[in-house]
Amino acid sequence: MAITLDELVKRFGGEVAGNGAHRVGSLAPLDKADSTQLAFLANQKYLPQVETTQAGAVLISHADLEKVTNRAGSNFIVTPNPYAYFARVAQAFIDLATPKAVPGVHPSAYVDPAAQVAASAVIGPHVTVEAGAVIGERVKLDAGVTVGQRVTLGDDVHLYPHVTVYHGCTLGARVIVHAGAVIGADGFGFAPDFTGEGEARTGNWVKIPQVGAVKIAADVEIGANTTIDRGAMADTVIEECVKIDNLVQIGHNCRIGAYTVIAGCAGIAGSTNIGRHCMIGGAVGIAGHVTLADYVIVTAQSGVSKSLLKPGMYTSAFPAVPHADWNKSAAIMRNLDKMRERIKALESALAGAGKQGDERGA
Repeated sequence: MAITLDELVKRFGGEVAGNGAHRVGSLAPLDKADSTQLAFLANQKYLPQVETTQAGAVLISHADLEKVTNRAGSNFIVTPNPYAYFARVAQAFIDLATPKAVPGVHPSAYVDPAAQVAASAVIGPHVTVEAGAVIGERVKLDAGVTVGQRVTLGDDVHLYPHVTVYHGCTLGARVIVHAGAVIGADGFGFAPDFTGEGEARTGNWVKIPQVGAVKIAADVEIGANTTIDRGAMADTVIEECVKIDNLVQIGHNCRIGAYTVIAGCAGIAGSTNIGRHCMIGGAVGIAGHVTLADYVIVTAQSGVSKSLLKPGMYTSAFPAVPHADWNKSAAIMRNLDKMRERIKALESALAGAGKQGDERGA
């Protein structure tokens, strides 16, 4: 379904430069778009493509539009943040193109009689909703989802196939959880109960019951196969508008501050407190019982072993380098202790020579 540029501006803001009656029905990159499609410029690298694009219109900032020398026959929507504008328009196009799900419960699903399910909810095939669960308005549960006892799902929650939400957890309005994610499994809590040393050591690990839950606020999105563990005694808390990528592990009793984003394969150990508006890069490892201030950025593959109490960017990872360079660096690192001893010896010798020179001068 196509929409005019004037209609887009009326809905999302901005200003049309060109023909506001022109219609677009989808989005595409600058170098592939045709006259029925909307493109956007958010990176200076692609500014030359604005001059040659066949797009029906381009989302662009005021500053970048001033740099476009050939505007003849072109249409633009001018906005301070073309990338965010693009995201909102993309959502609108998807909403228009996606058939509306029919509310109801699939015949193969099991809904416990003690559960409360809104009439507008969509319960897909082989879904299980256990006793005491509360399913809000327009919730969509895709195939194979399991909703445990006393779980609360706010309005417009969408759980993709095979998501599991354990007992007692709460998901706020408009939360999206992608396929295979597990919310509320037991945290990794075991008390050591061993005696003796070495081969004589006896005993075992004693499981600590995880009696907290997971509380997820509104507008959070959680990627596929991500796991968020329930608290040992207090709850694990994910504040509003947090965005979590695929394959992320969040341990028990963590708190993730509002608007924080966490990239794939990050691992966050238990009882860690991450502030608001933080950015955690891919494969970052964060030790337990540490605190990250608001507005902290941790770059990919970094290891965080202590609290970061000031906003800013932190890095501890080795960047990729040519293999031969790595071998040279590794050889130097292996000999650092010897080099240290040599430097100390040289410092001592220089200090002694300097002292003798002072004595002669006297």
